[in-house]
Amino acid sequence: MPKIAVVTGGSSGIGAAVARKLTERGWSCVLVARGEERLRAVAGELGAEWERCDVGDRSEVERIAAAIRERHPEIGLLVNGAGIPGRGGFLRADAELIETVTRTNYLGGVWCLRAFLPALEAAAPSHVVNVVSVAGTISSGAAGPYSASKHAQLAFSRAARSELRERGIHVHTVLPGFVETPGFPQRSRFSGSLLRAVVVEPELVANRIVAAVERDRAEIFVPRYYRIATLAQVFAPGLVARAGKRGIRPAGE
Repeated sequence: MPKIAVVTGGSSGIGAAVARKLTERGWSCVLVARGEERLRAVAGELGAEWERCDVGDRSEVERIAAAIRERHPEIGLLVNGAGIPGRGGFLRADAELIETVTRTNYLGGVWCLRAFLPALEAAAPSHVVNVVSVAGTISSGAAGPYSASKHAQLAFSRAARSELRERGIHVHTVLPGFVETPGFPQRSRFSGSLLRAVVVEPELVANRIVAAVERDRAEIFVPRYYRIATLAQVFAPGLVARAGKRGIRPAGE
């Protein structure tokens, strides 16, 4: 019986890279995303199933989760990879954007976990991966709504790991730094060769995600040196704030 993985944000970027890696490792994937055209293309490439869904809409999540659970009563892995950018500060960002970023980046993972929980429990030991961001560990005014959504997602992921341990569900928190994806074209934002050099490809993040699941790693940074950002926020918050004003904002998706 094939291992079933549900991957949100599976039509591009980190989500698509994770789906490709999981398929190589023998998983059968169900891809979830908003854009049907790219979703169909990636699913066709991998021989995967797909469902179009806005994870920020709880009723949509519950609808597609019920359909997927009908086909697959046991789901061994849920990857919460859907995410959208939210540049701009709280005072100038559009109110609707702030709400959308919060619903997608934070609540989307909550709704997906709750909706797929029966199938995850049925497959236990099973796994949940939350693709957060280094932005969830630091704060700056330049990307306040996005950073806040990722802070909330990080807290959710850590709490869920503790809450689900006794149910046989392992939760893994992944915190990427600058990753080049269609939704987050990082290299075009930097003119300096040093900053451009720290931007990584989605495939690296996908490899680390699969390794975290297989080795039961609770929390990882990709690349590893981004863990320094957490220390910088604690011991040099002024430096982080100045960097944020210059547009240096880690974004994971």
